[in-house]
Amino acid sequence: METDSEDCSSPESEAHWQEEQAQALLPERDYGQDEREKPLGPKIFVRKAKDYTRKYSWVILAVSSLILVLTITIFIWRGSRTPSIPDPWKASLDVAVMQRDYILDRHWDFDAPPTSREYWWTIENAELNPDGVYKAMVTINGQFPGPMIRCNEGDTVVVHVRNAGVNATSIHWHGIYQNGTNWMDGTVGITQCPIAPGGIFTYDFKINGQSGTYWYHAHQGTQTADGLYGPLIVHSRLEHQLQKIQYDTDRVVMVQDYYYDLSGALLIKYLEPDRENAEPVPDGALINGRNIRDCDSLSQRKCDNNTASLTTLNLARNQNHRLRFINTGSLAEFQIQIDEHEFAVTEVDGTDVQPVYYHRLNINSGQRYSIVIRTDLTKAGSFWLRARMITDCFAERNANLVPEVRAIVQYSREEMQDTVGLFHELPSSLDWPEAIEQVCKDMNTTELIPVVVAAAPANADAVYYLWGNFQIGAWRLSRGFFNGSSWRSNVHSPTLSRYVDGYDNGNKDLASTRNGVNEFDISRELVIQINGIKTIDIIIQNFDDGNHPMHLHGYKYFVLAHGHGYFPWDTYNSLDLSNPLRRDTASVQAFGWLLVRLITDNPGMWAFHCHIAWHTEAGMLMQFLTRPDVVGTWSLPTANTDLCQAEGLENGMTPSDDVWLGNTG
Repeated sequence: METDSEDCSSPESEAHWQEEQAQALLPERDYGQDEREKPLGPKIFVRKAKDYTRKYSWVILAVSSLILVLTITIFIWRGSRTPSIPDPWKASLDVAVMQRDYILDRHWDFDAPPTSREYWWTIENAELNPDGVYKAMVTINGQFPGPMIRCNEGDTVVVHVRNAGVNATSIHWHGIYQNGTNWMDGTVGITQCPIAPGGIFTYDFKINGQSGTYWYHAHQGTQTADGLYGPLIVHSRLEHQLQKIQYDTDRVVMVQDYYYDLSGALLIKYLEPDRENAEPVPDGALINGRNIRDCDSLSQRKCDNNTASLTTLNLARNQNHRLRFINTGSLAEFQIQIDEHEFAVTEVDGTDVQPVYYHRLNINSGQRYSIVIRTDLTKAGSFWLRARMITDCFAERNANLVPEVRAIVQYSREEMQDTVGLFHELPSSLDWPEAIEQVCKDMNTTELIPVVVAAAPANADAVYYLWGNFQIGAWRLSRGFFNGSSWRSNVHSPTLSRYVDGYDNGNKDLASTRNGVNEFDISRELVIQINGIKTIDIIIQNFDDGNHPMHLHGYKYFVLAHGHGYFPWDTYNSLDLSNPLRRDTASVQAFGWLLVRLITDNPGMWAFHCHIAWHTEAGMLMQFLTRPDVVGTWSLPTANTDLCQAEGLENGMTPSDDVWLGNTG
C-alpha cells in the first residue's frame, strides 16, 4: 500500500532518531548496575515522617500485635477454602522479571538421550513499560517476552498452562510439525477451543524430524501483539555439521512492531465499516522486548523510561557468533543490519542452508533466519544493530511512529559475553550505503541452498489455485478472502473435532468431499481435503495491494517460484527441483504470485494463512485436511473436548460481523 510515510533512512529521520535517543539514553542514566535488578514500575517517592515512635511506642506495639493475629487468622481461614496450586506454579509465580537476553548456554548436551522438558506457565495480565510507555500486556510468569523453550530433537515438550488472564487464549507452536498430535497445534477454531479464563490445559508433544529456530505465540485474536510469545529452539545432534560456519556463541534476537493501544481495541477499529483494509500502524518497535522512547515527545501517554534500555549484545572479539532472528510482529516487515559487518545467512525457518553473505536481512512476520557474524573489526568496540520497518507498506501515517529500533553490538572480553548487556557510550558506526528497501516482499532466497539435499517430487498429483484478496461487502465491511471464503473462528466447535465426530458417526455430509473441498460452511471455512499421501502444488495469486507472508501449520513446503503479476503457467517449464528451499512461511508480494509444492504426509487439520495478524482476523485463512483416513480414526483427548464446555470462550475473540449489521454510518 502506498503512502507518504517518512523514509526512515532520510537525514531528517536519522536526526530525529538521534535526538530522541539523546534525550532518552545517556543523561542521568547509570549503566553500572544490572538492568534486571531495577524496578519494573515507576519510581515511588516517600515522604519523610515525623518521629512519633517514642511517644506512642506502646500504642504501636499493641496495634502491630493485633494486626499480626488478624493476618494469621485470615491466612489460615483462606487456606482452608482455596484450592491448592501445584508447587511448580507457585514457584513460577515468584518470577516477575523481564527475560530479554535469550543467550543459549554453550555447555548444552546435544547428545543427551530423549527426555521430557516440562514447563509451568501462568498467563496473566500486567501493566508494563518495555520502552517507557505503559501498556496493558499479557505475560507468562510475569515475563515479557515469554521464557525460552530449548530442547533436542526427539524430546517431548510438556507445557502446563494456567490462564489467569481476562481473555480466553491458546498457544500455537509455530513451525512444529505436531506429527501424531495435531490436537496440540494450539489453533483456536481448528484444532482446539481456547483455554477459558481460570482454565488449565497441558500441551504435550514430541518433536521429531526437525531442528532449528521456532517460536510460540497466542492463536486467539491478536493477543500476540500484546506480548504473548517467546522462542522455541530445537537442537539437532548434528547441528555443528549442519551449520557450515562454526560459531562460538548462540542467541535469539526477536524483533517486533509495537503498539501502545490494546490489540483488541485496534482490531475493532480495523474491522469497522469503511476501513478498506487500513491496518493499524505501529507506534514503534522492540528488540527482545526492549527500546527507549523519549517520554517528552509522548505527552499523551503514561511514560517513564527510567527502567527502559536498549538490547546490548556482548560479543567477544575475533569470534563467530550465531544470531537467530525471529519476526514476532503483527504487520511490519523489517530490514536488519549490523553496521560495517557482513553476515552469513545459515538457516531459514528451521532449514540449514549453505552460507551466503549479505549486508541486510529482510524478514517478514513469522519468519526466522539465523546469521553468523565475525567480530574482527579493530576501528571501534561497539556498533549499531538496526531494524527498520518498511513503512511504505503502511496504509496510514502515525505521528508517534519511530520506524527504526536499534540494539548495540558491543565487543567484549570472552568471559563477559554470556552476561547481561550493558553499555557506557553510544556507537558511532556507519550505515551501509545501499538504498533502503521500500517494497514489502521476501528477500531473494533462490541462492539459499539447503545443506541436506532433498529434491522436490518431479510432478504434482493436483494443483490448487488460491486467489486471495480483500473485498468490501455488506455494510461496507472490508474482509480478506481465499477463493471467496472468509474465515471466522468457531471457538465452541473446532473443525478437527467436527470432522472426527462426523467420521465416527458416519455423517456423509461432513466426511465426504466434492472436488477436494470438504463440506464445511465454505463461506467461512474453506477446507481442502487431500486423500492419501499426495504431492500437490499450491499457487497463491494475490489480487491485493499488500504483501502476505503465508504460513502453513504442520509442514514445510518447497518454495518453487514467485513473481509479480499473473502466474505464468510456462513457469513449469523452467523449475529447478533438485534442492529447493524448504520453509513454513513464504511471502506473496502485492499483486504477485507464489508457487509451493507439498507432500501431504502429515495427518491433520492444518491452517494456511497470512501471518499478518490483522489479515488473519479479517478472514485470510483456509485449511488443508491431510490424511483424512487417519484423522477419522482418532479419538481426541478428553482434555481437549473439555475445553469447549467452559464459560468465557468468547473473551478476546475477534468480534462477529453482526456487530456492524445495520450500521449506515
